[in-house]
Amino acid sequence: MADKNSPSLLTLSVELIFRILDNLHESTILFSMHNVCAQLNTTTDAYHRYQAFTTLGLTNNHIGADGAQRVAETLRNNTTITTLKLGGNQLGDKGAQYLAYALRNNTTVTTLHLSTNQIGDEGVQYLADVLRNNTSLATLDLEYNKISDLGAKHLADALRNNTTLTTLDLTSNDIGDKGAECMADALRNNTTLTTLYLQYNRIQDKGAQHLADALRNNTTLIELDLFKNNIGNEGAQHLADVLGVNTTLTRLDVFLNPIQDGLRIHVEELVARNNLKAKS
Repeated sequence: MADKNSPSLLTLSVELIFRILDNLHESTILFSMHNVCAQLNTTTDAYHRYQAFTTLGLTNNHIGADGAQRVAETLRNNTTITTLKLGGNQLGDKGAQYLAYALRNNTTVTTLHLSTNQIGDEGVQYLADVLRNNTSLATLDLEYNKISDLGAKHLADALRNNTTLTTLDLTSNDIGDKGAECMADALRNNTTLTTLYLQYNRIQDKGAQHLADALRNNTTLIELDLFKNNIGNEGAQHLADVLGVNTTLTRLDVFLNPIQDGLRIHVEELVARNNLKAKS
């Protein structure tokens, strides 16, 4: 049985607690020292390193859904973290759900990296629901997950009303032409997205046509990456045609698609022309 007079962390002076915190990793302070009790929260909140926490980097730590739940619990009360790097953590759909719930009321996180986390359409739907009302998230990285055209539809539906997201990365998913059509529909209404990464998504000519049609009226997208898809000459021609009208797109990557060299070079020249106009 413990001695009633034995010291505990709560009986130490603030100065001594600060010295202990000096020797702890940031994630330990966030997950183990904070939210223990109100008294310790008050002390931790006053600690200079805690006040300066703007980035939580846990990439490739395999924290799983349980770890995502702990991160989510931290986010509910934290007002300093702006960047979350959680790539390569096997979060799955459940982990995405925990994070989404936490982000419903969070107004400080602006960048969320969730690459390589086995997140599928279900998990993306939770995140898309957040995008409908979240007013702070500007960058969402979902590359190397398991998102199909259904997940792309969830995101596209949210983007119709979202007014803060500027960068969306869907590299190495599986949205295909149907997913590209969904994203194109979103681009017709969205006025904040400036960068869209769709590399390695099995997009073919039809998907490229949908995107090109949307870009006829979109005046905010600056960068569209279609690297290593299955776009042929027909799709490339649609993109070339729209570049005669759209003057805001200054980066369009169609490299490593089955496009005739002359046509690909023509597309690149049209993009270069837009770049010159943007700089003049």
